[in-house]
Amino acid sequence: MFLIRALRAALVPVLLLGAAIAPAQTLVTGSAAVREQYAKREVQIPMRDGVKLFTAIYTPRDSSRTYPFLLQRTPYSVYPYGADAYPEHLGPSAPFQKEGFIFVYQDVRGRMMSEGEFVNMRPQRAASGAPVDESTDTYDTLDWLLKHVEGHNGRAGQWGISYPAFYTAVGMLSGHPALKAVSPQAPIVDWFAGDDFHRNGALWLPHAFNFMVNFGKPRPKPTSDWGKPFRRNTSDGYEWFLRLGSTGATRQYTPDVAFWNEMLDHPDYDAFWQARNLRPQIKDVKPAVLTVGGWFDAENLFGALQVFKTLARQSPATDSHLVMGPWSHGGWERTQGNHLGSVQFGADTSTWFQSEVLFPFFLHHLKDAKNPALPKATVFETGANRWHQLDTWPPKATTPARVYFQPGGRLAFTPPPADGGADAFISDPAKPVPFIEQIAIGMPKDYMTADQRFAGRRPDVLVFQTEPLAADLTFAGPLRPELFVATTGTDADWVVKLIDVYPDDFHNPDFQEGGASPWDRTPNPMGGYQQLVRGEVMRGKFRDSLATPAPFVPSQPTRVAWSMNDIFHTFKKGHRIMVQIQSTWFPLMDRNPQVFMNINEAKPGDYKKATHTVFHDAARPSGVSVGLLDSAGPARR
Repeated sequence: MFLIRALRAALVPVLLLGAAIAPAQTLVTGSAAVREQYAKREVQIPMRDGVKLFTAIYTPRDSSRTYPFLLQRTPYSVYPYGADAYPEHLGPSAPFQKEGFIFVYQDVRGRMMSEGEFVNMRPQRAASGAPVDESTDTYDTLDWLLKHVEGHNGRAGQWGISYPAFYTAVGMLSGHPALKAVSPQAPIVDWFAGDDFHRNGALWLPHAFNFMVNFGKPRPKPTSDWGKPFRRNTSDGYEWFLRLGSTGATRQYTPDVAFWNEMLDHPDYDAFWQARNLRPQIKDVKPAVLTVGGWFDAENLFGALQVFKTLARQSPATDSHLVMGPWSHGGWERTQGNHLGSVQFGADTSTWFQSEVLFPFFLHHLKDAKNPALPKATVFETGANRWHQLDTWPPKATTPARVYFQPGGRLAFTPPPADGGADAFISDPAKPVPFIEQIAIGMPKDYMTADQRFAGRRPDVLVFQTEPLAADLTFAGPLRPELFVATTGTDADWVVKLIDVYPDDFHNPDFQEGGASPWDRTPNPMGGYQQLVRGEVMRGKFRDSLATPAPFVPSQPTRVAWSMNDIFHTFKKGHRIMVQIQSTWFPLMDRNPQVFMNINEAKPGDYKKATHTVFHDAARPSGVSVGLLDSAGPARR
């Protein structure tokens, strides 16, 4: 959620004290370029209830023409503060600063230098009954700018990544007639169902804790100081979270972090979380919308897909477009987009997106430039490494199919036999399956493409895979697991991982590992690589309803089905398709005691071993439903 980026920004003054440091010199150069082209002004903009929001305005010094506003509202600081302090760059990418916009950055209500009370994912007025929300603050901000800033052309756009994308998504609901175009990029939509902190009710433990223990501390009055970050004496997140003994034990570190404790106080999808579900409010959207997401965004992939799909369903008249690239969280801005971990994408996908999609989108709607004629969906096909321009997402040219688990660890598109049987494993919360092979205190951005061989070698992970494919095979759209399972406990988590298994002799000539000498290089780093393509969990007690948990009857076969986030991936000829099934994924998600209870109140003694069974016979055909792209495929760029 870009918290690390914000914390780094706060350290820039310290970096500048060092002598002959190359990054500091780069910052000075960037700052000087912004200063030369733009004049800065800091103001406190009053909202309708009298609360004032701190806002930095950068206006082009060239007053021979008029400019549109480009607004970003953020909880992460509009650093640097001070009328004579300038940032390294302005706007989403370099072309924006050079072209000329009136850039506006605002600390949202209750954060940093703005007045008022901060509320995480503040519910819309329709859900809360409050007199103000983030949409009204957006409206009031735009209204003030139009009346008090000279040299504008009467139009405004808004953009943001992650939490700022939430403010962009609610900004598009403001109804202000000057707001012509918005780009929510990795927006937060629902913090319990699928964004950031939970996946189908399972707590994304290190991401949520590491974020909130820093971000969630109280701010009694406006300040430009982030405060001291929370520190541990280890980089081993697996060991650190395991030693805590339970999820609730995190409270010892969060006595003053209200939202973390509120999260733990609301373990089900109750009114607290439902009020923060943005989807019901996305209606009658007037601005053009360019929603952006990454196929390997570990934080807000759900939000990007849900904003686009909800617009199509509830606001069909909106000029809405989707971009999905091969990116981690914010990778389209922060990286070249040519690889993620060991997985290569064959081109600088971020540069192409910035210059050919994002910049033309805003230029057209805010400056009457040539219409870029963007398709409904611009999506990258991983595995095959190519862009598609589609008139709908998911693509129309798909055929429903299903891969079934088979006896002997096989995976096939045909149903299992009548006597297909089942596979069982013992799930021990005291020895949970790690989610990555490396040591990390948090959630590495490349875990969503990481090699899964280490997991498949454990006895508490079931592995099913096809024979080597005779031809390319492309999955497009959502994945829908349907598992027929049983457990000796009364609760269990079910993790489904879809994996692309590379041939043992696979070699990517563009990839090098190690030193410059041929003797130091790994000769075949991707041979046999098991690339995670998509992995999701269903917390078993929420299998029928996130709001109404229900226990399992011990040893009774039970259907568990749900929809996973979309993919667009080609399994190349000679590769295998693999599915891994497990019940722990630590510390990425919190441990389930495997006893039906409020997990956030569990004590160390509540965590029990259980035997989990996955059936794969004709009467209980466990598998994953997919959309297969027709061989002709859609039009490609």
